[in-house]
Amino acid sequence: MRLYIIRHAETEYNKLGLIQGSEVDSELNEIGRKQSELFYDFYKELNIEKIYVSGLKRTLQTVKRFIDNGIPYEKINDFNEISWGINQGKNDDLKEYKSLTESWKNGELDNKFNNGESPNEMVVRVMRGVDKIIKEKFASVLICIHGRALRVMLSKIIDNDLTKMDKYVHSNTSMYILNYDNGKFIIVDRNLRKHL
Repeated sequence: MRLYIIRHAETEYNKLGLIQGSEVDSELNEIGRKQSELFYDFYKELNIEKIYVSGLKRTLQTVKRFIDNGIPYEKINDFNEISWGINQGKNDDLKEYKSLTESWKNGELDNKFNNGESPNEMVVRVMRGVDKIIKEKFASVLICIHGRALRVMLSKIIDNDLTKMDKYVHSNTSMYILNYDNGKFIIVDRNLRKHL
């Protein structure tokens, strides 16, 4: 199985440097709409059998051209972004934000903001989504998710170690290509941005 995994295109929250988690169902901004067009134009010839998006509209909007072209899709709410709880919508240079993400690198993976979600909580649902996709046995799928969801997914299926999640660099509409065979995931290419 070949998996094309991309982060959604830009929203105003991204542009303004605001913390944007599962609580915010934001739309793509003008730059994001352009990024999604460029992504589609560059990759429209890929033989994608099915598309998976999160339950948040920014992922669906990013890959809408593929769907409009007849590729079946499914929303998987388990792929929603992490919940940032009480710090949702605040500037991402917030001291508490940096402190929290640093603690995750140090293995404190149950840490979270009040009313938020920890990586150890998030990985359970993300892997439910991955397992569902694997069981469907398509040859080639496109998955559009969120920045932290992407990091949690890759650090789990590649390293089995969530403390490594920040090594998975990404930007809006950047893509990772993975192969899956017999229980093993291998990264073929990472953080592809040549369409932009």
